[in-house]
Amino acid sequence: MLSWRVLVPFVLTGTIWGSTWYVITGQIDGVPAAWSVFYRFALATPALFLVAWLMKRRLRLTRKEQMLALVVGIFQFCGNFLFVYHAELYVTSGIVAMMFALLMVPNALLARLFIGERVQGGFVAGSAVAIVGVAFLIWHEFTANPDAGVIGGNVGLGVVLTILGILAASFANVIQANPTGRAVPMVSLLAWAMLYGTLADLLFALLTAGPPPLPTGTAYWGGIVYLALIGSVVTFPLHYNLVRTIGAGRSAYNTILTIAVAMLLSTLFEDYRWTPLTATGMALAVLGMVLALRARRAKSVQVQQSAGLLR
Repeated sequence: MLSWRVLVPFVLTGTIWGSTWYVITGQIDGVPAAWSVFYRFALATPALFLVAWLMKRRLRLTRKEQMLALVVGIFQFCGNFLFVYHAELYVTSGIVAMMFALLMVPNALLARLFIGERVQGGFVAGSAVAIVGVAFLIWHEFTANPDAGVIGGNVGLGVVLTILGILAASFANVIQANPTGRAVPMVSLLAWAMLYGTLADLLFALLTAGPPPLPTGTAYWGGIVYLALIGSVVTFPLHYNLVRTIGAGRSAYNTILTIAVAMLLSTLFEDYRWTPLTATGMALAVLGMVLALRARRAKSVQVQQSAGLLR
């Protein structure tokens, strides 16, 4: 029987990560997505450094470790999040979350390419089932609700942006698993990576969206605080403590809770309509993920499979 020390962080991380996908929709309504990404990480970065200091993790990185943090920051906290925020202009947030649950697929392929981790046959079969299920959900976006209930109306563009976000996150996940990354405390590496990513976000926002806007709505800034502190900082210690307690493989199952919460919120607040096609797609996606996660044994990548759903 699971103790509360396991159950509470498991439920909290899955629920928080699942909710962040919907909260993002309030950050891109009338405010350039690039500036919302910057505001979020401008607040989250010092908080994550504080967490690393409180956890007594070393913050001094070697030059090689700093270069790794720079690469991770550019791909994870700049490219990945910019793609996701812009994708949610066109596609329902829950569908973006479902697509990101397939992060384990490029993770496995890139891990095989860069660090030689083997891909299990059961993982391939489970991933194929999950991909079919997600494809059903995307097809529904095209046919039944092409505007996806949000701004813009170009579902195809949203899908492409989501795929680019997945690839950026996957590259960051795998590259941090090299020997240099494994020698650095995870929270310290992420703090420095977030700092570099935030600076890149600032440059991108200035070049593409002009001067920084200053929204006056309390809901907007409340969302920034929630995403920065709860969604991006509080969950990290909870998640990695959970990994130490029950292992990376079992921890990765909160992927299922994350997408369940994301789809529930889309149903309640984005007017997402369920049909036999979408219900079948959801069932296949979840079944495939369970099969793939059961087969997956590459722990260094599995840890990031869960963390990759953090928005």
